[in-house]
Amino acid sequence: MVDRWSRIVFICSALFFLLFGCTVEQQFLVSRQERLGLLQLRSSLGLRAKEWPIKSDPCTSWAGIQCTNGRVTGINVSGFRRTRRGSQNPQFSVDGLQNLTFLSSFNASNFALPGSIPERLGLQLASLQVLDLRSCSISGAIPSTLGNLSSLVELYLSNNNLTGEVPSSLAQLVGLSVLDLSQNSLTGSIPGSFRVLGNLTLLDMSLNLLSGVIPPGIGALSRLRSLNLSRNSLSSSIPAQLGDLSSLVDLDLGFNSLSGSVPLNLRGLRNLQRMMIGNNFLSGLVPGNLFPPLTRLQFVVLSHNGFTGDFPNVLWSIPSLQFLDVSVNNFTGVLPDVSSSVNASAAVFNISQNLFYGNITPVIQRFSFIDMSGNYFEGPVPVYARGSTSLSKNCLRNVTSQRGATECASFYAERNLVFDNFGEPNATQPPLPPKSNKKSHNTIIILASVLGGVGLIAFVIFTIVLLIVCKRKRGATNQRGISVGPIPAGGSPPPPGVSLNFSSLGNAFTYQQILRAAGEFNDANLIKHGHSGDLFRGILEGGIPVVIKKVDLHSSVKKESYMSELELFSKVSHPRLVPLLGHCLDNENEKFLVYKHMPNGDLSSSLFKKTNSDDSLQSLDWITRLKIAIGAAESLTYLHHECTPPLVHRDVQASSILLDDKFEVRLGSLSEVCAQEGDTHQNRITRLLRLPQASDQGASGTPNATCSYDVYCFGKVLLELVTGKLGISSSSDATMKEWLETTLPYISIYDKELVTNIVDPSLIIDEDLLEEVWAMAIVARSCLNPKPTRRPLMRYILKALENPLKVVREEHTSSARLRATSSRGSWNAALFGSWRQSSSDAAAVPVAPAHKVEGTSSFKQSGTTGSQGSGQVVDGNGHSSSTRRHSKEIFPEPLDEQDVERANGV
Repeated sequence: MVDRWSRIVFICSALFFLLFGCTVEQQFLVSRQERLGLLQLRSSLGLRAKEWPIKSDPCTSWAGIQCTNGRVTGINVSGFRRTRRGSQNPQFSVDGLQNLTFLSSFNASNFALPGSIPERLGLQLASLQVLDLRSCSISGAIPSTLGNLSSLVELYLSNNNLTGEVPSSLAQLVGLSVLDLSQNSLTGSIPGSFRVLGNLTLLDMSLNLLSGVIPPGIGALSRLRSLNLSRNSLSSSIPAQLGDLSSLVDLDLGFNSLSGSVPLNLRGLRNLQRMMIGNNFLSGLVPGNLFPPLTRLQFVVLSHNGFTGDFPNVLWSIPSLQFLDVSVNNFTGVLPDVSSSVNASAAVFNISQNLFYGNITPVIQRFSFIDMSGNYFEGPVPVYARGSTSLSKNCLRNVTSQRGATECASFYAERNLVFDNFGEPNATQPPLPPKSNKKSHNTIIILASVLGGVGLIAFVIFTIVLLIVCKRKRGATNQRGISVGPIPAGGSPPPPGVSLNFSSLGNAFTYQQILRAAGEFNDANLIKHGHSGDLFRGILEGGIPVVIKKVDLHSSVKKESYMSELELFSKVSHPRLVPLLGHCLDNENEKFLVYKHMPNGDLSSSLFKKTNSDDSLQSLDWITRLKIAIGAAESLTYLHHECTPPLVHRDVQASSILLDDKFEVRLGSLSEVCAQEGDTHQNRITRLLRLPQASDQGASGTPNATCSYDVYCFGKVLLELVTGKLGISSSSDATMKEWLETTLPYISIYDKELVTNIVDPSLIIDEDLLEEVWAMAIVARSCLNPKPTRRPLMRYILKALENPLKVVREEHTSSARLRATSSRGSWNAALFGSWRQSSSDAAAVPVAPAHKVEGTSSFKQSGTTGSQGSGQVVDGNGHSSSTRRHSKEIFPEPLDEQDVERANGV
């Protein structure tokens, strides 16, 4: 009986201890001052009660609050949403932090804090060790007072709108381990005082506007593992002192203006895995004895420089090499005639646009994806070089798209070498495949001549008949087949051959009504000078806001465009076209068109807007941008595919995409719309006879009136939405073309991380939305194919934008359809038909900076060191996982536009 009571007492005591112990361990906030500081922070940031319930204890119930011994030591509001009231006027107001004297970590990444960093922030948080303000829409300069945060270990300020110079006072943070200032607009030079930051392991200042030289003092940072200074304007040579960074794993100096040669002292970087110094002005020889100590190299990019001489063959024997790009240089020599003993099936090898020559040897067998185009290789193509190998613009036998015999012979003669003349000593051009016996050869020639003659005669007869029919039809009516309609009183008659149905052109306003509405056409109401007329703000009777176009008929060009626009509105109608409310045709020399007012203006003025509070810029979110892209694609799809004949806009740019109060698209600038050239008879024979276009320019230098030209311009609009760079769609000068050449290589169907280098820094997106951004960038690049006939049709572009994740993901339900032969007629096949032809995407893309400390970028995942053309992502330990198969089952071989139309039954 006693034992039984003893056991009961013991069990009760244990239960009481457990309950009491849990109560003791449960930490409550003990400082009233800290609670007041948190409440002040909750109010100033506009945090919701869902995350920070005001009646609960912060240490136990508030999301992102970390406490130790009843004191607040950590705050994480990353990705939180503001209340509706808080989002109306978001500010960088963190005064409440001054009460949190034990705070060691503050993370507000992906939380909008527009405005500049307060100076007092660096004077109030003596215990702070981690400050994370990535992607917070911060502007202004970095305050020098941050140098007073003596306990700081990690500082993240990337992907904001910071300007000004990097303060040298940051060198006072001697305990700093991570400094990330990337993706801003910082100017000036890199402070030489950074040499004292001996504990630094990551320094990322990429994607800024920094200039000057790379300070040699950086070589003193013995613990540095990642150094990224890419995409700035740094000049001079690479300092040899960088070779002292014995712990360095990731070096990225690409896209600068560095010159000189590669210093041999870099051979001291024995732990280096990524060397990226492409797209500079480096020249000279690359020392062969630079690489043998660098046995851990995985990624090497030396492309787009001016390197000369023999290529260091030892690079191909490095066992861990995964990506080698030395394209667009002046390397020369022959490939080593040895078999590769290293098995690296995911390796990418790009030596295109150099001066290599001789035969193709087995050394390339270790690489899966190879680009050897633009060299002078000769001889037959061995079996192991066929398949996923780009061999164009060489001197190889029995291969299409090779150089001429004269060019090849001249190259070899300059080097005192003998060219094999494609296997035929007397050949002057690349020969055809081997011939059969003489008798069958003569028979084929005779048969081909007869059939060719008959075909030529039939073609000439058909062409003559077609021209006669077109001429007669053009004389009888215009291309749109417009019927006769009434002409309003006082209106001037249309040009000969054009009759309009004015009943569909809205209200007929008097001149006095127009004059009152536009405020006597005061300059204060002027919106802009358009190429077809001046646009003014106006208000009709009843307070209806409108936009009035004033057309001066003294200009013959404006007269033609005005009539063309009236003609268009008389016959077409679609919700995606800007509504025409009416017209005034009373005056003989001035005509007026009245449009519905669009509250959000056009895309060029709405992508970034100043806020009413502090004149800071606020950009459109991604959901709205995608909505605008789909709306614009719908309007162009209507013109291209639902009108007969197809209509071409000819002025697709951001200023032509008008936005109503809900950011719905209304396509404007319709004065240039015309029927597509050569497409008035849309039958199969006409499409088959239509010659492929080599350019968008006509004989007069003006753009061709073709749907493919609209597609190209629309691709520039999509890039504007992705990058946030204003003026892309409205510019065609050499500078913009150069920008496109440097931007498009960062759009790859094999590597999502590359696109983060060009994404608008003001966009705040998660990983799922990043896939949609990636998909839109892929669609944009397809639209920008230099060959008009290789661009996708607008209806396929619309489907891709409506289903962006299908562009970049392999869905289980669609994979089987894509593998089938019928997939060549799908929208996916049509969209990606031109991809492989635009550039060697799998092998020639630059590699984006990727080796980051965990959480150092709002776009990139930690631990990723890069990805290859095969779709494999390699982590920090060298392991890889497949994210996309490099297969023409997923992205079918290119199709001509006619093939796509036939496959879809057009």
